[in-house]
Amino acid sequence: MALPACAVRAFEPPRQPERGAPARTTCPRRHSRVEAELAASRPGSVAASVRADPPRGVSHGFHSRPLLDKPRKASSSLAGAACAPLFALLSRGRRRRMHVLRRRWDLGSLCRVLLTRGLAALGHSLKHVLGAIFSKIFGPLASVGNMDEKSNKLLLALVMLFLFAVIVLQYVCPGTECQLLRLQAFSSPVRDPYRSEDESSARFVPRYNFTRGDLLRKVDFDIKGDDLIVFLHIQKTGGTTFGRHLVRNIQLEQPCECRVGQKKCTCHRPGKRETWLFSRFSTGWSCGLHADWTELTSCVPSVVDGKRDARLRPSRNFHYITILRDPVSRYLSEWRHVQRGATWKASLHVCDGRPPTSEELPSCYTGDDWSGCPLKEFMDCPYNLANNRQVRMLSDLTLVGCYNLSVMPEKQRNKVLLESAKSNLKHMAFFGLTEFQRKTQYLFEKTFNMNFISPFTQYNTTRASSVEINEEIQKRIEGLNFLDMELYSYAKDLFLQRYQFMRQKEHQEARRKRQEQRKFLKGRLLQTHFQSQGQGQSQNPNQNQSQNPNPNANQNLTQNLTQNLMQNLTQSSRQKENRESLKQNSGKEQNGNTSNGTNDYIGSVEKWR
Repeated sequence: MALPACAVRAFEPPRQPERGAPARTTCPRRHSRVEAELAASRPGSVAASVRADPPRGVSHGFHSRPLLDKPRKASSSLAGAACAPLFALLSRGRRRRMHVLRRRWDLGSLCRVLLTRGLAALGHSLKHVLGAIFSKIFGPLASVGNMDEKSNKLLLALVMLFLFAVIVLQYVCPGTECQLLRLQAFSSPVRDPYRSEDESSARFVPRYNFTRGDLLRKVDFDIKGDDLIVFLHIQKTGGTTFGRHLVRNIQLEQPCECRVGQKKCTCHRPGKRETWLFSRFSTGWSCGLHADWTELTSCVPSVVDGKRDARLRPSRNFHYITILRDPVSRYLSEWRHVQRGATWKASLHVCDGRPPTSEELPSCYTGDDWSGCPLKEFMDCPYNLANNRQVRMLSDLTLVGCYNLSVMPEKQRNKVLLESAKSNLKHMAFFGLTEFQRKTQYLFEKTFNMNFISPFTQYNTTRASSVEINEEIQKRIEGLNFLDMELYSYAKDLFLQRYQFMRQKEHQEARRKRQEQRKFLKGRLLQTHFQSQGQGQSQNPNQNQSQNPNPNANQNLTQNLTQNLMQNLTQSSRQKENRESLKQNSGKEQNGNTSNGTNDYIGSVEKWR
């Protein structure tokens, strides 16, 4: 069998280069790759010695044989010499990629070996640590024969069981409600959810005296009737969130139909094609963008019943609602909104049948918008409608000549606007505060007898909270919004008093129901007792007559028991009424201006907090 030419040349002695000529294998770029591979495959050459053994610490590969000190056999040399020309026949790019792949394969095998040894060492140390912990905990039981292996197995079984229980619990109940239920076993009884709001004060002391009619807000709203809820949306008070709650989060017989990609929802009454809600997300901005009290009171009736004959218009009630916010936070939030390009140019500001002129209401900017304006420039504009916006939007502007500032002095104008805003706010069907989301939800549900599906969420991190201002700027903002500051203080006091009054009334109603249940149970108990006695007398009449010569004694006894029970109940009720009357009289003596309905409430304000 004849050997290939490459193998024959492999057994020839190496050719000596001519004197003064460079070696042909030292520069494979200038000479043939085939000759370089042949020179590397010859035994005893430098390239062959380099290729035979890798550097110290580097393995041959993942499936390679272990390193041996014995020299390679001639068969391996012959195989390498025979395969070298085949490798040289490949293109230069293919050979380079194969070299890179081989180097990466060696590096990957090294990493896998290191990772395997590291995991083995980690498992060994973890086993010793767990064994030491287990021996510390179950030391007295270790004296039993062959306890080490059993303890390790028991510990592993307990750990696996715990992990399995956690996984099953998370799969069955992944929500936060189950997390609260898990914590109830290790904590005290659940606190009132309305008392844990962030902005609620620990001890609330009323500053204003309100009548029972001001505190008791319960609207007889029939969604199947003709009454209408009108939402007055003030900018940057959280009205968008509350408006979405009204159309998406209320339990109704016929829920609002909200389509994907549309802001407006269809909120019809059951069995009618007529809306029960006048808001941005139900009817749109039908009276203008962010219409105020003056615009809504004159616009809503004409929009709702404008197409009907005056004689056919129903006598409906318009229940106005709104949301207020802390003036400083609202002002900063509006400034950030204006910075992003908001202008509210579509607002009509209609008052007394006409919009204001450019002289009555000048603009603070000259371009298309006021985007990028700094806070100082925003505060320096004297015509900025962000100043005292909540008072202006809740008051009746016709009382001060609308936007004409020359009708009356500024001081008198501010006083009239503030009093009008307070009066309108107090007589509204409902108003809420952005800083008290859960209390706002509670009062709305009690006022309109409509329940929300999911609870409101209190967001304390807003764009306004991210703005860092010093004390000087805060005082200036409070000075620019001094009417809003006073209105918010009034609204917060009224809001918390209404909440506490409704909570106290709810507790009293629950107590009254418990008392009625006790009376009913006592009556049933006496009735069953008397019936059992009567049945016993009817079964053994002769025995009863022999033992009791007077047959009417049992009847007299039952009558006396019932009379004593009724007397005790009437006396206890009279004593309770006397105590309540004494409390009311003492409240009258202490606060002469306070009404009769609120004395009992104000006397127990701290009790229910």
